[in-house]
Amino acid sequence: MAKSAKDPKKSAPDALINKKAKFNFELSEFFEAGIVLTGSEVKSLRDKKGNLTDCFAKVRNGEIFLENFQIPPYVNGGYANHPEIRPRKLLLNRKEIQRIDRAIREKGLVLIATKSYFKNQKLVKVEVALGKPKKLFDKRDDIQKRESKIEVERALKERQRK
Repeated sequence: MAKSAKDPKKSAPDALINKKAKFNFELSEFFEAGIVLTGSEVKSLRDKKGNLTDCFAKVRNGEIFLENFQIPPYVNGGYANHPEIRPRKLLLNRKEIQRIDRAIREKGLVLIATKSYFKNQKLVKVEVALGKPKKLFDKRDDIQKRESKIEVERALKERQRK
């Protein structure tokens, strides 16, 4: 079966991506979750407004809530507009919530929002990942590897030009 042109796993132009997540955390397991939003929040996300930078999730009473997901008020929202930052409920299966809760409690992992996108142009989905915070030396290693990779690519380009 051929894949459709709009694959939600690939970053679509209307996707919000948390770029700091890969830098600050070792991400291990990814989950796709629905999110409970109001109408003005969805309209604001359709305008490509929102910020996932400091976004994380917590388990409360068997439910997962997304904290610090900044969705600015919709411009034409009027009096019924939404607050910019509030806890938003994520929609996952009970077994997935239990697995995430167990990993957070036993392994000391953190649940981080990595991406938010529209699936089939209708439903807002949030990709969350279990991650372990990186130490400072891990971040330095990543930077060093990235810089060495860039240098090798530059050297190959120069070699191909000659």
